[in-house]
Amino acid sequence: MKYSISAYDKAENELKRRREAVMNEHEVHAQEIAQRLPEIEVLTRSLKANNCELMKGIVGKNAHGREYIQKMRQNNANTKRAIKGLLKMGGYPEDYLDYHYYCPKCCDYGYRDGVKCKCFTDLLKKYTTEELNENCSIQLHDFSEFRIEFYPESDGNGMSPREKMRTVYSNCRAYADKFHENSPSLFFIGKTGLGKTFLSACIANELIQKGYSVIFASLLKLLRQIEDEHFGRATGQTLDIIENADLVILDDLGSEFQTSFTDSVIYEIINERINLGRPTIISTNLTNEEYNAKYNERIVSRLTGCFMPIMFVGNDIRHVKLKNNL
Repeated sequence: MKYSISAYDKAENELKRRREAVMNEHEVHAQEIAQRLPEIEVLTRSLKANNCELMKGIVGKNAHGREYIQKMRQNNANTKRAIKGLLKMGGYPEDYLDYHYYCPKCCDYGYRDGVKCKCFTDLLKKYTTEELNENCSIQLHDFSEFRIEFYPESDGNGMSPREKMRTVYSNCRAYADKFHENSPSLFFIGKTGLGKTFLSACIANELIQKGYSVIFASLLKLLRQIEDEHFGRATGQTLDIIENADLVILDDLGSEFQTSFTDSVIYEIINERINLGRPTIISTNLTNEEYNAKYNERIVSRLTGCFMPIMFVGNDIRHVKLKNNL
């Protein structure tokens, strides 16, 4: 996945902030222990001196040989145990004087053995997707805002839209609660104003708070951005970012101006994410007949064969709110 320069800057600044926070915490703890348990300070100075001697022996500047090195290592181990014992007796955790890195693997430097650490990659993904989402005009929502009373108890034909949407809501909430990188893809289908975008926004909000990289935007807007980049009118790696995000939510399939280029991009996004095993949520106001007529067989076969359909029913919530002055 390609990352923007500003994402690198933000990620490196965050790693620096983490290192400084760890160092500051350690300094505060060390000063506190020096005042309250001065005998530990003596042992700590001894440990530092032993470490210096040990390094001299390891790099060959000490003539005592392997037995001396082994003895120094044993002394260090004994001193560390003594420090932990005194901390425990003083009412402190045994690791109170340790450095508590956010990522113990790379000590918050972002690299391990010359290779990017996962913590660094996660930050790059986070900031890159945030930049892409900054241009999205879709507001995020919380599941607690969902109002089941906006849906009628009966449609007059023996079906209860309210009960149907109660199930849809429960399924969306369970999807967010149990989400993982290989969760199924969803296809939200229904007329305008039934809550497809709202529940998509709830899922996106929940997963962003959990640290997943989520792209959530109008398909129309994303296609325009990809087209501008493709023809040199703008710079960026929008298509690459979309294909590699943990979850992509494409809102309002069918609203775009259809061309051979947009069809090829939609197919590439859907097909590539299916091949990578990454979940996608797509919403549309089109009926089954309409999207079957609008899109080519390759797109339709993937939508119908690889996405779990979720049907939204009821009356346009905007009209319900207007009628009830909400």
